[in-house]
Amino acid sequence: MEQLRLTLSCNEYDRTRFLVDGTVKAEGVDLTVIALPSEERHRRFSRDLEFDVCELQMGVFLGWMARGAPFRAIPVFPHRKFCHGNVLLNSASGVQKPEDLAGKIIGMRAHFNPVSLWMRGVLQEDYGVPARSLRLRTNQQEQVPGWQPPEWMEIERLPKGQKIEDALPLGEIDACMLPEITPKHTRHIPGVRRLWPNFREVEKQYYLRTKIFPIRHVVVVKNSILERHPWVAGSLVEAFIKAKEIGIKHVSDTRRSFLAWYGAELEEERELFGEDAWPYNIKDNRLVLETMARYAEMVGVTERKLEIKEMFAESAMVGEAV
Repeated sequence: MEQLRLTLSCNEYDRTRFLVDGTVKAEGVDLTVIALPSEERHRRFSRDLEFDVCELQMGVFLGWMARGAPFRAIPVFPHRKFCHGNVLLNSASGVQKPEDLAGKIIGMRAHFNPVSLWMRGVLQEDYGVPARSLRLRTNQQEQVPGWQPPEWMEIERLPKGQKIEDALPLGEIDACMLPEITPKHTRHIPGVRRLWPNFREVEKQYYLRTKIFPIRHVVVVKNSILERHPWVAGSLVEAFIKAKEIGIKHVSDTRRSFLAWYGAELEEERELFGEDAWPYNIKDNRLVLETMARYAEMVGVTERKLEIKEMFAESAMVGEAV
């Protein structure tokens, strides 16, 4: 039987590398994998729907789904990360604690970026900062076709070529939420510091209290593929699960890392999360998905709260209580 030819674009993580390199195969599928960094992958997919299967930011996914997306998700979440440590302040902003951010000018890559989506929701629900009081500044084009900001939202794009992290030390914004934080941001820019200097402990306590390990990315499949070949959803999920299992086993060998306390870090995370912090199903991710859908409506990514059954391919929900 001839295999179905599909293209997949995702990043190469420890949990996807054995799918990217061809060690793991999706049953019935001749999969061509194009490993791309997030920004390029999202730009190409949102512009031309270039790939049959694509790893997509959750904010872009939810925003697009609410406006008639030509794809559905499968329960594969290849990128998760806590976000409290991604909030930086200008020390001259007057912000001393999270509650002080109400009404402030906040920078972010884009309105639909998952870090800014998560943290605006957390600030409102955990610290009483009205998400809609924040005055937004961005430096990337939004990747949801047809989106226009609602009337209540104050949002401006920085001048071409200027990044959010450039505007922060100049005092043009009070704080920012970046996808990744490097030592350059926190140690080498005068007047810039984290909102939560002890972010690791804050994130750990957040997880213990909420059981939420934030999802940043999900995998989507074009509707045109799912309509003709609904079995593809299950095949891809199984392949991603197998690649994840092999990848985690591979990196669990502590001799593979140059980090001095890598083994201790693994032990600490397993004690916190259990054996599998990365479940690829809906059942174990229901709380996270429902929270993110609620936050999306709260901050204006969607106009209403999406239901889980609207997000995922029907054939990927077989056996799941949705």
